[in-house]
Amino acid sequence: MIQSLNTKVDLVIDATAFTGLTDYGKVMVGDKGFEFYNSRDSRKFIQIPWEEVDYVIASVLLKGKWIPRYAIQTKKNGAYTFSSKEPKTVLRAVSKYVDPSHMVRSLGFFDVVKRALQSRFKKSSS
Repeated sequence: MIQSLNTKVDLVIDATAFTGLTDYGKVMVGDKGFEFYNSRDSRKFIQIPWEEVDYVIASVLLKGKWIPRYAIQTKKNGAYTFSSKEPKTVLRAVSKYVDPSHMVRSLGFFDVVKRALQSRFKKSSS
């Protein structure tokens, strides 16, 4: 059995983790970290202590009305992407433990295209 990081749990909600293949399970937000547990395979879990969280990145669409997914960028192990039934509730629970300046919006489609074009023209002109 897996030992949880948390001593006090703020939120448990159904979620999906996008780790190569899609894993369905539950997200747990508590006082020591962010955890994801797979509902089918107990060996598949993700535990991220709050000290390891660098950024929380939310994909925001329709001017904040819909958040399809969010990612947690760690200091050493890259980003983990999740979606849940109520992402705003999850992000509010996470905001208690993560500095607000480290909770950011992801770039939109046109922002990515704009950056790609700008970097392309900067390379060719110099």
